[in-house]
Amino acid sequence: MENHSLPKLHIAPLFCLLFLTSLVNCQLNYTFYDDSCPSLTKIVRYGVWTAISNDTRMAASLLRLHFHDCFVNGCDGSVLLDGGEKNALPNLNSARGFEVIDSIKSNLEKACPGVVSCADVLTLAAREAVYLTGGPYWSLAFGRRDGSTTSETAANEQLPGPFEPLENITRKFAAKGLDTKDVVVLSGGHTLGFAQCGVVKPRLFDFAGSGRPDPSLDASFLQTLQSTCPNRDESNSNLAPLDASSSKFDNVYYKLLVNSSGLLRSDQALMSDNVTGSMVAGYSKFPFLFYKDFGVSMVKMAGIGVITGSSGEVRKNCRVVN
Repeated sequence: MENHSLPKLHIAPLFCLLFLTSLVNCQLNYTFYDDSCPSLTKIVRYGVWTAISNDTRMAASLLRLHFHDCFVNGCDGSVLLDGGEKNALPNLNSARGFEVIDSIKSNLEKACPGVVSCADVLTLAAREAVYLTGGPYWSLAFGRRDGSTTSETAANEQLPGPFEPLENITRKFAAKGLDTKDVVVLSGGHTLGFAQCGVVKPRLFDFAGSGRPDPSLDASFLQTLQSTCPNRDESNSNLAPLDASSSKFDNVYYKLLVNSSGLLRSDQALMSDNVTGSMVAGYSKFPFLFYKDFGVSMVKMAGIGVITGSSGEVRKNCRVVN
């Protein structure tokens, strides 16, 4: 296994920023598992590293899973429960990584039985996925408890979609206590992974019912996409990369948006607004600014609607309630 020593140059200032933010839930604790499960980070990191080594797409999948968990009634591990959210349109046949969390949780149950919640496992796994693909490291507070319910309807209503206009997406973020900057920063998670062609094709062949491609798409990029996602039903499950370095966490995503080469309509929409467009331009030039802000926004997101104390439970199996 390669050496993944922590990048000391930018941890310290980021660590301080995270401690100072008022949006870290006061009931979460940075030392929550230090005594009860000291091997937590090692076990999760190895589980995520193994999964990414076997499938480079898994880093994006784990990050997306955490996002989809937190945006639906808070970061309570509800997306991991069978049924409910898993059957919602944004997750059905696209959400991945459940077996990775199962494996990590199984190893944690051997090392520290009944201690670490599934919500905390997923939160940490997302951080490790970013870190192990070259992205930033941020400190996490723990103590989330697992919820006992999962809602398909809530997932369909609360998760931002790839076809939604920017104002709708911003509104959904605001409902979770996240601002416009968080929209731009967390969208940068699309530096990892792929999208199914079925989601992309309306932009390529019949934008807004016009029978023509999205006029905002770069012509060369459009030609490449039409080759990857030809206009036939059997191509719907083909995969198109979200950016040109889809297995590495970097700021290429923002460079592509500046060049009118964002894969998803909801991504390219960030350039349609002066405020968000200016942020995109900044992150395209200054990767370390993006890294710093990404860690801060991820901590904010990881504090949405958390269950703590004696509420909820610590699931033994992340797929079912105890």
